[in-house]
Formats: sequence, C-alpha cells, structure tokens
Amino acid sequence: MPFSLRKIPFSVQILLGLALGVALGFLARTNDLSWLTTTLHTVGSLFVQLLKLAVPPLVFTAIVVSVVSLRGVANAARLALKTLMWFGITALVAVSIGIGLGLLTNPGKGVTLDLGGAAPPKNTGSWTDFLTGIVPTNPVGAFVEGNVLQIVFLAVVIGAAALLVGEAAEPFVALNRSLLEIVQKALWWVIRLAPIGTLGLIGNAVASYGWDLLAPLAKFTTAVYVGCAIVLFVVYPLVLVLAGRLNPLRFFGGAWPAIQLAFVSRSSVGTMPVTQRSVERLGVPREYASFAVPFGATTKMDGCAAIYPALAAIFVAQVFGVHLGIGDYLLIAFVSVVGSAATAGLTGALVMLTLTLSTLGLPLAGAGLLLAIDPILDMIRTATNVAGQALVPTVVAAREGILDRAAYESAGQRDLTEPEPAANTRPELSPVPA
Repeated sequence: MPFSLRKIPFSVQILLGLALGVALGFLARTNDLSWLTTTLHTVGSLFVQLLKLAVPPLVFTAIVVSVVSLRGVANAARLALKTLMWFGITALVAVSIGIGLGLLTNPGKGVTLDLGGAAPPKNTGSWTDFLTGIVPTNPVGAFVEGNVLQIVFLAVVIGAAALLVGEAAEPFVALNRSLLEIVQKALWWVIRLAPIGTLGLIGNAVASYGWDLLAPLAKFTTAVYVGCAIVLFVVYPLVLVLAGRLNPLRFFGGAWPAIQLAFVSRSSVGTMPVTQRSVERLGVPREYASFAVPFGATTKMDGCAAIYPALAAIFVAQVFGVHLGIGDYLLIAFVSVVGSAATAGLTGALVMLTLTLSTLGLPLAGAGLLLAIDPILDMIRTATNVAGQALVPTVVAAREGILDRAAYESAGQRDLTEPEPAANTRPELSPVPA
C-alpha cells in the first residue's frame, strides 16, 4: 500500500516538523550556513503571513456571528458573565504566579547588559493609546492595518445591533456566516501546512538565537517558561478538577492540537479555528463555543498579558535599579486583568509590556532589552494563552450542566483534522439553575 502523509496523525506531523527544524537550525548555526538560515526564515515567515492574512475577516465574522448566535442560547447573559468571570479569575491567578516567581528568582539582578543600546520599541502602549485606540477613525483602516482591537470593537457593536434588529438583519448575518465558513476553510488549508511552518519557525529560531544571546537572559527566560508551565500543568488541572469535576488528562488530550499549533505559530487568533474545534470536541455546545472561543482568542491572554508582563516588569525594574512596592505589584495585577485586550491575539506581547511599564513609570527602553529573545518567549506564552481559551468554556459548560461528558471523555481519541460528524448530538443549551 503506498505511503500517505495523511495516515500520520496531525500532531505527530507537527512533532516531526519540530524535530527536523531543530536539526536543520542546529546544522545551519554550527556550520554558518546562511542560505539555510534564510530558507528556514522564509518558510516560517510565509506561514505566519498566511495566518495573519486571515485574521481581520476571521475575527470580524466570528465575533459578529457569535454575538448574534446568543439569541438562541438560554441564559445567554449568564453564560457570557460566567465566561468573563473565569477569564478574570484565571488571569489573576496567572499574574500572581508571575509576580511570585519574579520575587523568588530576581531575574534582573546581576544581569549585565548594554543599557546604552536599549531603546524604546517603535510600537508602545499606554492607557490613553489603549482607550482611544479601541474606536477606529476609519472602519476600513482598521482592516487594512490589521488592528485587531478595533476590529473586535466594530464586530461587537455591529453584532449587538444585528441581534437587536432581529429578522431584518438576517441577510447580513447569513452573509457573515458564509464568509466565516469560507475564511475558516481557507485557514484550514494553511493550518494543514503547520508541520512545514513549524520546521521553518523552529529551525530559524535555533539558527538565530544561540546560547551566547540567551545566556545573559537565561534566568528570565527560565522564569517565563516555568511560570507558564505552572499555569498550564498545575493551575489549569486544579481548575478542571475543583471547578468542573473533570479529568485534566482528557482535557489535554482534546486541546493539545490547539496548544501545539499555538506554540509554533505564536498566534492565538491564527489558532482559533483549531481551538474552537478542540473545544467542541471536548463536548462544549457549538452555540456557546462560537461565542466563547473568539472572545477568548482576542482577550484571554494568561501568558502574554499576565505571567510575562509581571516577570518583565520586575526584570526591567531590577536592571534599572528601580524599587517596586506593594502598590506597584497591585498595579501589575490590575493591568494584567483589565488591559489584556491590548494584546488582541496578535503575535507578541510588546504592547502589553509597554502598557505595564508605562503604568508603573518604568523606562520603556527596558522593553528593548527583551526584544531579541521575544520569539523564544512567545512560543510558550501563546501556548498558555490558547490553553486558557479552551479551558474556560469547558469549565463553564461543565458547571452549567451543558457539557457533553461522553464527548469529553473521548475527545483525544480522534485526529482533529478528521471531518466533523454530520449531526450534532450534544445536549441543548439549557443551563441548570444556580
């Protein structure tokens, strides 16, 4: 029988791409093969560009459709409130872990870096920029510039208006549903290229970032990875067991393809179709998942907006010799919980970091010190983001009695790239009373 790549599970394909990328990156670095490094960079960049290309139409149509779909959901306001509440609770726990690790490890003490070469990044964030930047001056410009936060604002407003207009808005809603299906189909073609994209992204990272660059920031890098690992493999399982009465192994079995893709793509929004399919296969009703996952992909950022800025703020303060008090740590927690929408699911957390630094009055040039290793950090941050985006709707559905537990128990037994079943046999959205 002829060999077919389709016979290899998608997650295994990504792991093979990861292993081959590490090998090629190591080969390029040790033998100074600039042509190989350039090739790896080009392959990885094209994959990320293809993901980014789908972001504006995907975010807009997904949120419009998800807001309108709440019309047919019993206790929709209650579900939305519970979702936002768990977003906030888990973000608060994540930022507390980031602060705790920062105080325990002192990542900036003893670090010798060229502070004269540190410059503020071109794209910075402040509360004024954040608040005024939510509302676009030109709707078309928001899509052209790929400003996800403004696209989210437009989609929420238009979706809410369509929900209130009712029957007269059905042609518009139907158009958005069709566009969403088309964009998701095209994006699935891109996602099928993830093993090749993984090879390029990881290979370029290994070829470009050697130990000589990571060594001065090794303690900080380790702290970020440890913090994300604690949230991923300690906090989230505890939430699943204590709040949802769910088996964490089943959750990771179902959500792992999305977490894995997030790690290599470094894009929460680009991973959103995989995240939503994972959540639905975990037994979350499609009507609720289509609301919770798009909102999570643009606002739920435990890695980028909680753990990372907390550790980075402590790092920058220690490098520049600035003392932080209790009030400063409370400010970090506040910014992380309230300002996480500033990251808006895009690759990187630079805006969130500069927002945190400016709120604390720390030098924005400190963000420039971390730019060199940002791609390495962004992999684990985005994986943590996406895990949280899958966790919250699963836990809320379990607590509200709308989770298909049979589907949850078998979620990890099918390849995520298999076609969806024709019929949806999950329970109706009728949350149990409190």
